[in-house]
Amino acid sequence: MIIGSTRTGRFGPTVAEWVAGRIHRRRDLDLDTIDLATAGLPDQLTEPTPAPVRELGRRLAAADAFIVVTPEYNGSFPAALKNAIDWFDVEWAAKPVTVVSYGRDSDGSRVTAQLRQIFGELNAVPIRRTVPVARAWQRFAADGSWPRRDPELDAAVGVTLDQLTWWATALRAARLRDAFVV
Repeated sequence: MIIGSTRTGRFGPTVAEWVAGRIHRRRDLDLDTIDLATAGLPDQLTEPTPAPVRELGRRLAAADAFIVVTPEYNGSFPAALKNAIDWFDVEWAAKPVTVVSYGRDSDGSRVTAQLRQIFGELNAVPIRRTVPVARAWQRFAADGSWPRRDPELDAAVGVTLDQLTWWATALRAARLRDAFVV
């Protein structure tokens, strides 16, 4: 799981923690959370490849699937997320990607559409199911927990994880059988 926001006071870790809780309930998934706020990626693509980029590359290469947790800022996604995506190429290839998007007024659907295009260019497999969270800041329960009980949101996460797992299993088998042609 990649937390795409790096702003001070960001909401991304709250959303990511909720998604992680849902993942930990499943025996068929292992989670590695990458927080771009602490990843230490340089803003410019340089040679030789810096150590934080090599480390993140190893983690991405080891993954069978990706969940991108990202806000919608000004109709798009954070620059730090695009920077992280652009550092890599084959690490994304032939692996499924889904998006958990959130926004103040929007549900992040514009972000999801843009990321599908970008990941498609990198030979990743953007899956159909995503988790759009509209008005994220209004979803706190009276006890301060997030999100408040929402059967539709719970169902969306469950089905998304099911579909992501299916694709991850199928594509891992394919990658093991035949090298992916870039």
